[in-house]
Amino acid sequence: MRKLNATALLIAFVLLHGCTTLVPIPEPQSIQRSDNPLDAYARVLHTYVNESGEVDFPALQKQPGDLYYYIAYVAQFPASSISNPNVRLAHYINSYNALSMYNVLASNIPKTHEGWAKVRFFYLRDFLIGGKEMSLYSYENDVIRKLKDPRVHFALNCSASGCPILPKIPFSAANLYQALDRETRKFFSENRNLRIDHSLKTVYLSELLDFYTDDFISKETPSLIAYVNLYSREKIPKDYVIDFIPYDWNVANSAR
Repeated sequence: MRKLNATALLIAFVLLHGCTTLVPIPEPQSIQRSDNPLDAYARVLHTYVNESGEVDFPALQKQPGDLYYYIAYVAQFPASSISNPNVRLAHYINSYNALSMYNVLASNIPKTHEGWAKVRFFYLRDFLIGGKEMSLYSYENDVIRKLKDPRVHFALNCSASGCPILPKIPFSAANLYQALDRETRKFFSENRNLRIDHSLKTVYLSELLDFYTDDFISKETPSLIAYVNLYSREKIPKDYVIDFIPYDWNVANSAR
């Protein structure tokens, strides 16, 4: 899901170009059948995700059938052909979050995405998504971000502790606008993502805002502070200095 610095990216692609691995979709015999793949994913969220958005990965690893069924569906379903933009975006968000969970399992539940683990997790592991092979990095940047809704950054979850909280229910097209607003407001209500020090005239923002600054800047919101003020409870003076809170790359594993 997230940004590497330019030097790390250059080294990764020069040394490891062509070394990507296609993560196989689950074998059919290991999949518990369900009438609706999204219902299967909903059971995963309800059963294995806590209120803090952490996943009980060891328990999920023992009973992965519902997740496998949804991942197999994502592998074949051509979401790009969906004409309704809300249906398409809801599917992209749900599938990205589910693929992140599946990637954690397929990576033997690492403790962190930090360092070279980040390269492997986001860049060097491809998945079959709608019949096409792509990494989580490509899925986010070449597909999801192209839809130009910056609120997706507060809905996408790469299974790291610094990510927005993973909801216990899937995103739905029926109330997608409200849900994205809700998750964005929730993100900026958390002390780990937004702190204001009036004595220093400084606002501390999650590094997530630094990763994707260009997505948040527009004519209506010409600065990060202007964007945050759309959703934050306390309005930040526009002349305050911004300092970024380091991203927590530890895997959000409730069983650790």
